[in-house]
Parts: sequence; structure tokens; C-alpha cells
Amino acid sequence: MIEIDVPGYKNLRLKNLVLDYNGTIAVDGELVDGIKESLKSLSEKLDIHVLTADTFGKAKSRLEGVPCNVHILPFENQEVGKLDYVKNLGLETSVCIGNGRNDRLMLKEAALGIAVILKEGTSVEAVISADVVITGIVPALELLTNPLRLIATLRS
Repeated sequence: MIEIDVPGYKNLRLKNLVLDYNGTIAVDGELVDGIKESLKSLSEKLDIHVLTADTFGKAKSRLEGVPCNVHILPFENQEVGKLDYVKNLGLETSVCIGNGRNDRLMLKEAALGIAVILKEGTSVEAVISADVVITGIVPALELLTNPLRLIATLRS
């Protein structure tokens, strides 16, 4: 668990990290440099879940050796499928990270929503739904391991 008290905002008690795959932790199906190490480190404090349509068919093989649950979503209604998955985990204890329009509902409803901007861009709906927007997945994950950064961004 990661506990972060953000003055004037929320007291976060995070148990789950839910990640979109392509566009968030991978580009064109290949993991971003440094992501495996970051996820392995975070897995000591959070249960990690990766939600994907697996467009390139590489998610499970690329995440081999990373302690996480990979869930392949059907192509239809992904935004609802992602939200339902996070609801089952517990919205109030989940941090969600994504970039796509299909991530907007989970970003908005989670205890903490982080939109990332990588090479494929980020949808306006994801940006509006997130609590924080950041240019890179490793820096996004570092917000969880260096909570003063997150506090500086979100405090009142």
C-alpha cells in the first residue's frame, strides 16, 4: 500500500495500480525503456494490473517476469470494461494510468487518475478526466515513489 496525504485534496490509500498497455507503458507494442524495473519495484507496494485490447498481440510476452495481472479486453466497449475492472478492484484504492479515450472513465473514477503523453499522444477526454497529466510513464510511476512531487502538483 502507498499512502499519500495531499493537503486540501485527498488522502490517498492506494492498493492497486491499473495501467493501459499501448500508448501508456508501450509504444507500438514494445515496452518503454525502464518500465519493467519500475513495475517490479512498485509491485512490492501495489497490486499491478494491465488492461489492454492487445492490438499488437505482444502484451503478455513483453510483460513476462513482471509481477502483474494482464487482462485482455474485448474490442467493443473498452471504456466500460476498464471501468468495471477497476470497480471490482475498488475505485477508492486504485491509481489508474492511461492515455486513450477508452481510459477516460477509469481515470475519472479512480482515487487517482494519471494521463500520460507518449508518441501516440493522449486524448482530450483522458486529459480532462485525469487528476495529473505527465509526459512519460516512468516519471508518472515516480510520482508514486516520490510523493512530494504529487503533493506539489495536487495540493491546494
